[in-house]
Amino acid sequence: MSFLSSAERAFLKAVSDFSYCNPFLPEHSEFERAALGEEYVEGEPVWSQPVENPEKPRENVWRIFAKLEPVVEELRRRLALRSAVRADDLALYEDAVLYLLYQRFYPKFYEASFAGSARPVTQWAFYREFLHDWRTFFEIDGVRFPSGHEPELTFSIFRQIQRAFEQIFRDVIGGSLPAARLRGAIWQSVFTHDMRRYRRTLYSRMGEFATLITGPSGTGKELVARAIGLSRWAAFRERDMTFAGDGAEMFLPININALSPTLVESELFGHRRGSFTGAVGDRKGWLETCTPEGSVFLDELGELDASIQVKLLRVIETRTFHRVGDTASLAFRGKLIAATNRDLAVQIANRAFREDLYFRLCSDQITTPSLAEQLADSPQVLGEVILYMCRRIAGDDAEELAGEVVRWIRTNLGSEYPWPGNYRELDQCIKNVLIRRDYRPSRTPASNPLEQIYSDFRAGGLTADELVSRYATVVYGQTRSYEETGRRLGIDRRTVKAKVDRGLLARLG
Repeated sequence: MSFLSSAERAFLKAVSDFSYCNPFLPEHSEFERAALGEEYVEGEPVWSQPVENPEKPRENVWRIFAKLEPVVEELRRRLALRSAVRADDLALYEDAVLYLLYQRFYPKFYEASFAGSARPVTQWAFYREFLHDWRTFFEIDGVRFPSGHEPELTFSIFRQIQRAFEQIFRDVIGGSLPAARLRGAIWQSVFTHDMRRYRRTLYSRMGEFATLITGPSGTGKELVARAIGLSRWAAFRERDMTFAGDGAEMFLPININALSPTLVESELFGHRRGSFTGAVGDRKGWLETCTPEGSVFLDELGELDASIQVKLLRVIETRTFHRVGDTASLAFRGKLIAATNRDLAVQIANRAFREDLYFRLCSDQITTPSLAEQLADSPQVLGEVILYMCRRIAGDDAEELAGEVVRWIRTNLGSEYPWPGNYRELDQCIKNVLIRRDYRPSRTPASNPLEQIYSDFRAGGLTADELVSRYATVVYGQTRSYEETGRRLGIDRRTVKAKVDRGLLARLG
């Protein structure tokens, strides 16, 4: 008799697929449905935090957990009585136990993540309970499991998964497919597309890969960078029940546009006393301060001075640097994240940005969607985002204020307003309505989208990236072919696909 029945094997296979998939892409629903069958509860096509009821439980997840628990207990009993089990069946059992343990201890991880330094000794003491359950399911006489999981490493990855999920789920809202793709892209930046490989070998090496975030101004690029930076793996140490690298040093931002080149260089690399006017003492830069679990974030990368670009390229290539005014080589142990709203391809053509640096940065690239692109896919997203922002601005009066803002926008701007300033402009609109019950856009859109493009072009109000994006969108709207649009513009079809503005395309009709 086989260790697993055909029904048990199908169920465990679905659980295995679900537990390793990207939770923010529509595929997760397919695996939930496969695991639950008729017990599956229909929901939204993408997994996003409901703004109306942010504490609503993820019902299918807990239904899978309840269904899985007795199955795993029975399989543990069978394993104790058998001398030989197929390796693929043991692998399914392993995956089932890991998922069971993650869900069983998820509430404790969640609670501990808010404890901070208030309870440093007891914050992660539930590891002992975790270890007890681990031994119950994995330390079975005569059974050798193929994957060789270790409890300390698994505990640290469980904590990382919980922290990454909450960070992305809580901060990147919206039920549109563009928002879902963004959440999925952030998840891949943290764990890659293959969670099994990540768990085996990559968990401690993701800092070696720089991440480049591009997109229009006001679309939340720093929020994406923060989500990635605060979701990195940190080792758990059983000897003192703590994690390495917790704290403010996990995410170290530098706004290049707000500082002179000299100060940017000092902030990033540090300096020796006397290396420039005002350097009255030695100073560590962010690259030196950053821990192996931390990230340095360079905002407005397109503004980086050419001389600093050369030094940054060296950091990425060799993982070493030296302070300004010093020759001693130092190691950079963290992860580099950069963001820009500039079209770096245009800057490279104009010799304002190094091509070799660009290629070193874009091994992992994320593009943030415009607000108009989200609204073109799901118009109701506007109300969700407004309520979310109002909760931060007005507290208990959030719902009342959100209603006022939605009514004002509907009456004065209309549903077709393109929000050229994206979320930053929407935030400004909410605050203006709160204070003055009025909002005057700095750029009043023309009724015809083509007229608006021409008006912005004539006024010199477009960046090079915005100009290329809008022109590519207009031509694509005529051809409906990436290949033909690329031929007309003299660029690659993949570049065309990345540049097309879905919100503008919808308004062009």
